[in-house]
Amino acid sequence: MESQNRNEDQIESRAEQLAGANGKRPEKGGRASKEIVEWIKALAIAIILVFIIRQFLFSPFIVEGPSMQPNFETGERLIVNKILYNIREPKHGEVVVFHVPDQGRDFIKRVIALPGETIRVDGDDVFVNDTKIDEPYIKEAIEKAHAEGRLYNENKSPTSNYPNDKNSEITVPEGYIFAMGDHRDNSQDSRDIGFVSEKELIGRADFIFWPMSKVSFIKH
Repeated sequence: MESQNRNEDQIESRAEQLAGANGKRPEKGGRASKEIVEWIKALAIAIILVFIIRQFLFSPFIVEGPSMQPNFETGERLIVNKILYNIREPKHGEVVVFHVPDQGRDFIKRVIALPGETIRVDGDDVFVNDTKIDEPYIKEAIEKAHAEGRLYNENKSPTSNYPNDKNSEITVPEGYIFAMGDHRDNSQDSRDIGFVSEKELIGRADFIFWPMSKVSFIKH
């Protein structure tokens, strides 16, 4: 009797195996096709997300030139926060990236004065609303230059100070900012190109991601 039951169980098990082999199990080709479709969907979503992030939220920026030394060097890669200035206005001391239509390129500078404020640059002294401002981001550089018996902003050209022959307006208009590079003696900025329209602001530089030795959040 036990032998007969074992035989029946073996017959049922074999029947189940045959049933699976006759089409109930998915074919390997079908499974591979589904996986390919899923990968394509994932890549498409990733591309769309990257586009949205770069277009509206954050974008990379490469520093070119010496105008922001000693704080930023040529070749450094930064992440620019593009959404911040849609939420609030720029603030003093923030490092910003903006477009210069006349030159067809982007600049990186520091916000010095805001709409309605007056601005004056006299050597290494910067005055906003007739009050000398504190600039900790270039304090050491200025002190080093003074120890060497020279100005950090050496006035090698008539545009080093402000106002000057090129730009004489001292009050920042509404919708504009006054921006300067940290390397005051080697920076093309609002002393040369005039006030920067807030419409041309791309965003605030928030993070250094290259080179690896300088990976850090940017202090403002």
